[in-house]
Amino acid sequence: MSDIIQLLPDHVANQIAAGEVVQRPASVVKELLENAIDAKATHIKLIIKEAGKTLIQVIDNGSGMSVTDARLSFERHATSKIKAAEDIFQLDTKGFRGEALASIAAIAHVELKTKQEEDEVGTEINIEGSEVISQEVCVTPKGTSISVKNLFYNIPARRNFLKSNAVELRHIIDEFHRVTMAHHSIKFDMYHNGSEVFNLPITNCRQRIVNIFGGKTNEKLVPVEEETDLVTISGFIGKPEYAKRTRGEQFFFVNNRFIKSPYLNHAVNAAFEGLLKDKAHPSYFVYLTVDPKSIDINIHPTKTEIKFEDEHALYAMLRASIKHSLGQFNVAPVLDFNRDASMDTPYEYKSKTAQTPTIEVDRNFNPFKDEKVSGGSSFSGKSHTSYKKESAGDWENLYVGLESEMTTIKPTENDFSSVEFESAEVTGSLFETDEKKVGHHTTYQLRKKYIVTTIKSGMVIVNQNRAHQRILYEELLRNITMASAVSQQLLFPLILSFTKKEIELLTTVKEQLENTGFVFGELSPGEFEIIGIPSVTSEKEVAQLLEQLISDLESEVPDSGFSQTDLLARSISKSIAVRAGVELASEQQQYMVNSLFACTEPTITPNNKPTFITLTVDEIDKKF
Repeated sequence: MSDIIQLLPDHVANQIAAGEVVQRPASVVKELLENAIDAKATHIKLIIKEAGKTLIQVIDNGSGMSVTDARLSFERHATSKIKAAEDIFQLDTKGFRGEALASIAAIAHVELKTKQEEDEVGTEINIEGSEVISQEVCVTPKGTSISVKNLFYNIPARRNFLKSNAVELRHIIDEFHRVTMAHHSIKFDMYHNGSEVFNLPITNCRQRIVNIFGGKTNEKLVPVEEETDLVTISGFIGKPEYAKRTRGEQFFFVNNRFIKSPYLNHAVNAAFEGLLKDKAHPSYFVYLTVDPKSIDINIHPTKTEIKFEDEHALYAMLRASIKHSLGQFNVAPVLDFNRDASMDTPYEYKSKTAQTPTIEVDRNFNPFKDEKVSGGSSFSGKSHTSYKKESAGDWENLYVGLESEMTTIKPTENDFSSVEFESAEVTGSLFETDEKKVGHHTTYQLRKKYIVTTIKSGMVIVNQNRAHQRILYEELLRNITMASAVSQQLLFPLILSFTKKEIELLTTVKEQLENTGFVFGELSPGEFEIIGIPSVTSEKEVAQLLEQLISDLESEVPDSGFSQTDLLARSISKSIAVRAGVELASEQQQYMVNSLFACTEPTITPNNKPTFITLTVDEIDKKF
């Protein structure tokens, strides 16, 4: 038998590696931004066209590369970050695997321009599918500019797998957020299709978070600080009242590297225990600094997973430090019956010194001096315009002379003999009898959750929440697709604050939202003004409804128009449907049952769950 094992060519190996490293345009953005940070850049510019499918360009003012380094950087496992295996446990850089540029060059057209500060001219290299097309001298400023064009041009199946531009742009913005929050000492700019999306100047950590997520974020943040031998914890957590239904504002950074850790996320949730509403998620921006020897980053090419040496101790410290911050800033309630809250000193006054109070005294004041009244006489004398109290007299005096006045009125005005009354007899009773009411009461609410009613073959048990979801869903679909919905105008407009990414999401479904009954005012950066809401919703439900909608849009990310409309109707109906535990009047119960069976698909909810069950008389008989 002949030998069948052979070494793969480099360009084939690169394409295979690219499948792990480059999953979508956002992966390219992450790798290029991290390379720019490792090059000690202080200003990084990201330029995107068509959500990265056409162009991803990163320009930095870092150290640049020599001619040899520029050419060698596109080889597999070529890196400047480590030299020996032991260096992996002493990392202070983002990259170290030496796979990113080789993987990107295997599946795209790459143009690199780079120059070191001491060189007079730079180097330009063009690569297509791992093949170097040209390498020549060029004029370029200090630093590196790398352009990635036509991503996945040679892997059509992977290119077709990409989502719409709006979805891919959201993923790019997510990666941009993660990198920029970890490095607030670097200036970042981002442009998409020629328009500026972000302009983040060099600032402190708190201001960088506010610049990314909007001005209203500042009042939501509570600082977290803790320093131990094992870990240094810093950053911010969001106040419990601002908790969201989505997990969009949850960030862990270990040694300035974004990570995902369900275990540490559980520690944060444990610290917030008892402070959050059901299905609400706290916001947090937590920075952990640990000894590089105590962690292992080399788990996955994306480097978002980390293994810790002492995970249990880290869990306990993180939970304790967050609980301490919640208590220190009076965010968590404290049961102290002897404490007078009005005597508490505000936290911001801890460093202020006490000031001597100023007292004003009227030295000319004499309590025994007679004061003149405006009438010209003093209080001791008798006033010219003295007040005389008159008695009201007897109540009979009110009617004195009434008879004489009545005689002067014309007889025709007070002659009731000419007034005609309705002659028809009232046959029915004004109030229905109890017997009649019992006869019409055909529904019964069980445990404030189910509506029980009868049919010819037996009885029906309806789940009130699921039934209302189906009713609202079909009503909303009709409003969006066929008719304009009834809207109620708000006396005072609602102004809700959202991040740029969330506003992008809401803008994609703005037209459908208007068809459901929403009326929007001026859209300012980071804020949504609502001046009208659907008649089926209440004002206090709007913020929760839009948060749920954002969560659904992020998780299902529909592309086609109909699926987007369907998702919108499903999300809104789920948010505003009557909950279990709400008591319904008999008329409401009857309306719910009638409306459910008037639907085109009454048996299931929009999420394919049963809305009711039936029990036939035969099934009931068998029970006996």
